[in-house]
Amino acid sequence: MKHILKIMGLLVAISAIWIGLLETSVIPRSFTWLLPVYLIVSLGCYGLLMVGVGLMLFPTCPQEAVLLQKDIREAREFLKDKGVDVGSD
Repeated sequence: MKHILKIMGLLVAISAIWIGLLETSVIPRSFTWLLPVYLIVSLGCYGLLMVGVGLMLFPTCPQEAVLLQKDIREAREFLKDKGVDVGSD
């Protein structure tokens, strides 16, 4: 619930700044109307950047890989006991 409140607060703040820029004419009106588009494009670029950084820095967990292989072996044995064809190892 706290996360949604942060997002809503951020949206209200951005909307207030945008409306303030529209009313005060600090920036020409033709540019001010494009600010939401620029914001959406910027957020998309930021999201792609964060996904790329997350993929580059993805941690490897060798101990978890061993546990996963053990679980896979156990599941195959269980399914073989039940008569399910699980393919070759």
